[in-house]
Amino acid sequence: MKSTAESVHQGNKLIQILMFTLVISVMNVSMFNIALPGIRAEFHLSAAQVSWVSSAYMLVYAVGSVTYGKLADKYALKKLITIGLIVFVLGSVFGLAAGAYWMIVIGRVFQAAGSSVIPAAAMIIPVRYFPPETRGRALGKSAIGLAVGNTLAPVVSGLIMGYAGWRWLFCFSVLVLLTLPFYRKYLDDAKESRGRMDVLGGGLLAAATGLILFALTGGGWIPAAAGVLLLILFVIRIRKAADPFVQPRLFRNLNYTFGIGIAFVISCIAFSIPFLIPQLLAGSNHLDASVIGLIMIPGAAASALLGFAGGKFADLKGNLFVVCIAALLQMIGFFLLSAFAGINAWIIAIVLIFSNVGQTFMQVALSNTVSRTLAKEETGVGMGLLSMLNFIGAAVATSVYSSILDTGSSAHWNPLNTYPGSYLYSSIFLVLAVMMVIVAGVYLLRFGRSAAPQQNTRAGVGS
Repeated sequence: MKSTAESVHQGNKLIQILMFTLVISVMNVSMFNIALPGIRAEFHLSAAQVSWVSSAYMLVYAVGSVTYGKLADKYALKKLITIGLIVFVLGSVFGLAAGAYWMIVIGRVFQAAGSSVIPAAAMIIPVRYFPPETRGRALGKSAIGLAVGNTLAPVVSGLIMGYAGWRWLFCFSVLVLLTLPFYRKYLDDAKESRGRMDVLGGGLLAAATGLILFALTGGGWIPAAAGVLLLILFVIRIRKAADPFVQPRLFRNLNYTFGIGIAFVISCIAFSIPFLIPQLLAGSNHLDASVIGLIMIPGAAASALLGFAGGKFADLKGNLFVVCIAALLQMIGFFLLSAFAGINAWIIAIVLIFSNVGQTFMQVALSNTVSRTLAKEETGVGMGLLSMLNFIGAAVATSVYSSILDTGSSAHWNPLNTYPGSYLYSSIFLVLAVMMVIVAGVYLLRFGRSAAPQQNTRAGVGS
């Protein structure tokens, strides 16, 4: 049996490897968004058709994160990461050789099927290898990997497409294979638990999630209705099965349910930045893509530099302290975005530092909060569900924000901004600022009476 010090040393090595893996994973998602116009032109596709390069990836990625999380409760994480990264690379090679559009989509699907082990590992490794009193720092380092990936993606994508073409974006993802020997070295061979895998329950959840995400990304009401029906069947299944895919008691844990609910809302709010800001800068400020990328970099870079500080604060001051700081930063950011939308793009670049750092702090604190509500045997699937809800939140946000922008409303009720052409964006950011206050209040009411920061109980979350 390993001592706590040995486990933390092993965990520190794994977190360093995980940070690099997360950078590649995050870049793999956002780099292809920049490539969509080129793919569309080459294969003579409509906007809806080419969107499947991103939509198919997101659907499989969301389902895969919870599936790997559940599998990690039964099988050694070392084996799962090995399989996942190999599938990821095979998908990349297939996409690199694509001579037809369907091959690109299949390559992206295989990439997502493999790379979705990465967000699952990013949730599980800090919980398994770090005690509660130092877990925040580990989660903060994971957040740094996400921020660095977001920072580098537009720069690297532009360089690759400028010199080699969009197909070579698939080649870049092969770099993730460099991490496999280190995972094999530092991940332990945890004894696999007994019991059968609830394939039917997992299939119902996967199909329900996929259909609902498809509906949210423009699939219509029929997939939505089918997804809701399958979700009902999933609930029935986990209540009847002897060894269900998700134990029903997990959702009777009110701290866990509140935690993932708050995380879902935060995900919806946070996605406003990567989705709305580029459209605001292109539509109201009339900037081209290269300049928009430069505007987005300072906020992402600040998140990368300060992510570890958020985790350290969570360990020393408690999650509640970090949530309050994060909510304040995001609230300030959204108020300033509301005031300066459409006026000066470089002011927006500075304001995004508040919003991005606040989101990174919030992500660390909420992940830490949710992890402390789970029993050891629920860690994989519990954190996997949290990861899945983050993706669903992004899909919901995309649908809602798109619908609002499509209305083209010019109603001007927001006193913070009177700049023509940005009324709608300004109003959205003002509403999001108010929502941040509400979400922080809900967190305070549910988790504000918890004990000292180092406490780790299932029923009472550490602060």
